[in-house]
Amino acid sequence: MKIGLIGLGRMGAGIAERLRRNGHEVIGYDQNPAISQVRSLEELVRGLPQPHVVWVMVPAGGATQATVEELAAFMAVGDVIIDGGNSYYKDSMKRSAALKQKGIAFMDVGTSGGIWGLTEGFSMMAGGDPEAYKRIEPLLQALAPSPTAGYGYMGPSGAGHFVKMVHNGIEYGLMQAYAEGFELMAAKSEFKLDLHKISQVWQEGSVVRSWLLDLAERALAEDPEMEALEAYVDDSGEGRWTVQESIELAVPAPVISSALQARFRSRQPSPFGARLLAALRNQFGGHAVRKRP
Repeated sequence: MKIGLIGLGRMGAGIAERLRRNGHEVIGYDQNPAISQVRSLEELVRGLPQPHVVWVMVPAGGATQATVEELAAFMAVGDVIIDGGNSYYKDSMKRSAALKQKGIAFMDVGTSGGIWGLTEGFSMMAGGDPEAYKRIEPLLQALAPSPTAGYGYMGPSGAGHFVKMVHNGIEYGLMQAYAEGFELMAAKSEFKLDLHKISQVWQEGSVVRSWLLDLAERALAEDPEMEALEAYVDDSGEGRWTVQESIELAVPAPVISSALQARFRSRQPSPFGARLLAALRNQFGGHAVRKRP
């Protein structure tokens, strides 16, 4: 199959290369002319056979909306636009409805795998029209870890990005649990625990073994004390959306919520709330406080 791919960043480039390795032809467009194969989205579409299939891999939000709107102007009835980014599922539902009026199918494909997807394969969760899904399935088979595993049809428009949103929320919780556990062991100074060795032991046979643990082992091998890093953890939106959804559905998600809050706290060098706690303890009990220099 010959497709267009918009966005040749780390994941986009990996998707393009994995498709090519599996026999598909890819025309890539990027805002960076040094890596783009074509000069415009119009030129990209013109270079594809009909019906056109274009995979969009740009940041969620305004960038995705602008790209889809511009792209749709050059596409025709029967064409397919795939959004493989981390878009909010409600935005994907709106985009699908708007494009359906023009006869263009929109597939929201939640894509997991990061920079390792090129070699290990991507996990993909697709939402949208079932017939359009059948058309793009050969692409998903090429990108997945195997042609029979690691991808699937989740349901109507929005379902793919909804499942990916929850996937990322779970990821927040898993990462936080590993971080807390290893911090607890690091604090037990009397045992002089080798955290890297522990991560290696847990990789085989342990009930907490996982790919995230493999990545923790890799990170601990490179920097056992985490001395090169600041305790600053960003969030890209999916965790917030997952927590918001849990509130709307009245489904408790305390682990994911706590993990998101921990990320917020990591970005505060001297949080006001903690300073107020110190002040209150001093006020009611006369307990000592530490003054700022």
